[in-house]
Amino acid sequence: MKVRHPSPAQLYRGIFKRRGLLMVPPFLLLVFCTWWETESEGLVLGAGGAVFAFGLALRIWAQMHLRYRLKAKMALTCTGPYRCVRNPVYVGNILLLLGCCFLAELFWFAPIMLAYSLLVYRFVVRYEESHLILKYGPIYREFLESVPRWLPRFPRPRLLACRSDSGKYLLPALLAEAHNVLLVLPFAVKEAM
Repeated sequence: MKVRHPSPAQLYRGIFKRRGLLMVPPFLLLVFCTWWETESEGLVLGAGGAVFAFGLALRIWAQMHLRYRLKAKMALTCTGPYRCVRNPVYVGNILLLLGCCFLAELFWFAPIMLAYSLLVYRFVVRYEESHLILKYGPIYREFLESVPRWLPRFPRPRLLACRSDSGKYLLPALLAEAHNVLLVLPFAVKEAM
């Protein structure tokens, strides 16, 4: 019997569909692990809170422009944080998870979380980019060539055919991203125990 292996496109699509679920195991490790905890409350709350807040702010800012999960028409987004980095939502997710590492008092796990997140999101963005090339064509190729995938580049010239009426989406973006604040709850409970 011959074993059939998935094609790269099938693998990328499968990881894309399960991207949120794939972040659950390392998050649960943060919640339940107590090995080598850092007991400096100021450092834990300061570093963890700052990194988490920056990740959340980046997600809100990106949501105002992307409008994913908002009742608004979707279009190619190249304004706001998308002028500097192609994947600000995933960068925000990584920062949220790194903040959780610090809030869990597991500073040693932050490099592992970073590497794991980048591995998962590497496959996710490959799927998304191939899909968006088919959907938007040459303008998306121009976007890929002029905006870096992970590390922001400042300042970026304004790309053509991009909308910028994001201000009216602040409240909807805040509401759409509010659930992320619940990520800190397990660490408050863990600390109280």
